[in-house]
Amino acid sequence: MLAIAAGVAIAAGVIRGITGFGGAMVTTPTLAFLLGPLAAVPVALLLECLAAIPMLLQTRAQVRWRVIGPIVLASLFTLPLGTWVLVSLDPVTMRRVIAASVVFFSLVLLAGWRHRREPRFADSLGVGALCGALLGATGMGGPPAILYLLAGPGRIEVARANLTWFMGAIAAAGLAGLAVAGALSPGPFVLAALLAPGYFAGMAVGTRLFARFDDRGFRRFTLVFLTAVSLAILLA
Repeated sequence: MLAIAAGVAIAAGVIRGITGFGGAMVTTPTLAFLLGPLAAVPVALLLECLAAIPMLLQTRAQVRWRVIGPIVLASLFTLPLGTWVLVSLDPVTMRRVIAASVVFFSLVLLAGWRHRREPRFADSLGVGALCGALLGATGMGGPPAILYLLAGPGRIEVARANLTWFMGAIAAAGLAGLAVAGALSPGPFVLAALLAPGYFAGMAVGTRLFARFDDRGFRRFTLVFLTAVSLAILLA
């Protein structure tokens, strides 16, 4: 079982290194199948936080705080609303509705649609509010911001940096929420420590692969990955 988890961690690291996000999308469902969600979610968040440290340093010159700052702040404010929704509605149904929406918009972007204006403050606040609510309700807070940032006119280095910082902040917030709820035990820390070397090795490979992508190839790879994950959620 540990060997399978290590292989998953390496694959997740490659995806994280290329796109700036996506590690948890690979690790969480697989580890949930192997270990159960109560163990999988903390491990995935711990790996995301560990992964964020070197990537934040690498991308700090490209990140655009006027874009990513409002998204992060708004998501933190609406996270409790999502938690309330979680206890009120069926999270499985909500995940599938969100996954269907992500598939639709990913296909629209794959078809070539992009907006040409720079992200506006109000738009970023709205996207962040939606991300926070979805994170609390379903554990899937990233897709709205991912689609929003990829649809813009910016360079891929900037999009990747923005995604890296956003996902790092979301992972830290999720981990803090688990700590406050008393849902963190020593077990996930031990497993995350065992999986971290493979995850970092995968990230190193992914970072090298990123250098080979042009703008079109990066967006296409990222959107195809997002669509595949969403389809897997729909069909699960």
